[in-house]
Amino acid sequence: MHPLLFFRCRPVLGAADAIGFGDLKSPTDLQVLNNYLAFKSYIEGYMPPQVDMAVFEAVSSPQPANLYNALRWYNHIKSYEKEKASLPGVKKALGKYGPANVEDTTGSGATDSKDDDDIDLFGSDDKEESEEAKRLREECFAQYESKKAKKPALVAKSSLLLDVKPWDDETDMAKLEECVRSIQADGLIWGSFKLVPVGYGIKKLQIQCVVEDDKVGTDMLEERITAFEDYVKSMDVAAFNKI
Repeated sequence: MHPLLFFRCRPVLGAADAIGFGDLKSPTDLQVLNNYLAFKSYIEGYMPPQVDMAVFEAVSSPQPANLYNALRWYNHIKSYEKEKASLPGVKKALGKYGPANVEDTTGSGATDSKDDDDIDLFGSDDKEESEEAKRLREECFAQYESKKAKKPALVAKSSLLLDVKPWDDETDMAKLEECVRSIQADGLIWGSFKLVPVGYGIKKLQIQCVVEDDKVGTDMLEERITAFEDYVKSMDVAAFNKI
């Protein structure tokens, strides 16, 4: 559960209330520290103040694996040990920190420890936490999908330079160009051209075009161009560049 959704209520402390973790040397005191840190990153607040360093020094050594909350906290605070002098806050007596253990001062009997348990006003059982996490995850996913849907898809394009060779020097090159440009398709744009000598008075048509990769392929262009068999002997791709 998000830390801001977890609210703790405790009884108002009187003069006879006992507060603190104890001396943090016994297994019982360390278990109290472990339970206290179940929903906390620090002893107080949301950054490592001097209070955490005071409790850290009292603990003095890493905790066993079964006290995983205390062990996690210990290893984290240990990373601040070299800069402890610069941490905010003022160290107080160790007994000033930790959970409240309210004593019965009215003579009506000991307070049931269960009554002193934290009250989670928003519900903290595993089922509700799972439902809350699921709701937040679904909201984030919906926002992502909405942004993704609004973002225009990137269209992959390529620039091609085609060599179209005629049968001989008597081929009508103007007509050959006209035939090539007559090929129309979605995602195909013809560009400039020039006639390039290849020898023996023969010239080839060199023509540029831009294609959308998903819609127009070089095999399709070759098939359509060479279909003008009265004018075209062959077609080759002279240059291919992604845009």
